[in-house]
Amino acid sequence: MVKNLLGLIYRRTIGAGKISYRGIKDAFLNEEAFRVQVLLCLVLVPLAFFIAQDYEQLLLMLITLFLVMIVELLNTAIETVVDRIGSEFHRLSGRAKDIGSAAVFISMLLFALVWGVLIALNYGLI
Repeated sequence: MVKNLLGLIYRRTIGAGKISYRGIKDAFLNEEAFRVQVLLCLVLVPLAFFIAQDYEQLLLMLITLFLVMIVELLNTAIETVVDRIGSEFHRLSGRAKDIGSAAVFISMLLFALVWGVLIALNYGLI
């Protein structure tokens, strides 16, 4: 029974991983905003290791950085579904896209606040 359960978990994890990879690849190839965020991560992840003074700060910095990417992926999913429904203007479609964009903006504000405060604290600016 345990062997069957482990096999199921393994198959589900591999299947989900393949689907997730496909989604990340699609977002990278088709969404400029996501590409920019990936490039920023390549710079900011190593930078976080220099800025953070302990593991809690590092974790907070990385969580807020990856939160922006997660919200951007969800916003892209919303936009894709809305575009799939139709290209004609509809007030609700516009609202859905605007609300998704607002979520990305708020996650970016949170990122900027956390990183800004930690940089200021760690370098004696406040």
